[in-house]
Amino acid sequence: MIDSHAHIYLEHFEEDVEEVVERAIANGVEKILLPNIDSTSIEQMLRLEEQYPDVCYPMMGLHPCSVKEDFEKELQIVEDWFNKRSFLAVGEMGTDLYWDKTFWEQQKEAFHFQCELALKHDLPIVIHCRETIDETILLVEQYEGKGLKGVFHCFTGTVDQARQITNLGFFLGLGGVSTFKNGGMDKVIPHLERSKIMLETDSPYLTPAPHRGKRNEPSYISLVADKVAEFLNLSRKELDDLTTANTNKLFFPSK
Repeated sequence: MIDSHAHIYLEHFEEDVEEVVERAIANGVEKILLPNIDSTSIEQMLRLEEQYPDVCYPMMGLHPCSVKEDFEKELQIVEDWFNKRSFLAVGEMGTDLYWDKTFWEQQKEAFHFQCELALKHDLPIVIHCRETIDETILLVEQYEGKGLKGVFHCFTGTVDQARQITNLGFFLGLGGVSTFKNGGMDKVIPHLERSKIMLETDSPYLTPAPHRGKRNEPSYISLVADKVAEFLNLSRKELDDLTTANTNKLFFPSK
């Protein structure tokens, strides 16, 4: 399995990150993809890559919740890193109107800047869109036919929204919400395009049942996989093979 979205470089893991990675590997996770947040998270993220070069793969981007007054300076740091070395993707980027609506225009500007970076470096984008899924679909539609690719991480939308996203060639990241009793994903997942789904934990957030309320970690991706397999009427092996192939297709196309 591949955990396509985990923030295990955060302070939540500073006491036991080695054990967390070992548990993930023991539980069948072969790769953990690390989306960046902002300039404050880069050092810890790259340290983890150095420690586990064949397991932890970093991305570079600016999270929408970090788009503030100094967002242009933050985006310059992102661009500078792409000029220094390669990364797996541009992310985590996107839009968010859940926490704060103050910087909506700046979020859109940062979104376009990072889409252009992705096109320049021929990389996928990893999209966060909380309370903004329709608005974000419209932003992505502006790049239709230009070769932009990526994933809407933590997808919790409707069947119709999923169809709009996959029609644009984008993937859908399924995580802990898929296991929530009242999450509503049991009505959506059976109708998703199977060639466009991947698994994620978003560790340390959105912990799947039955561990809700505790810290999430990549080893828990098996709980997400069990539930998604059930909704799609697939065996676990079929689901693991499917989602791993999908994730490799987007993030590791040459392998």
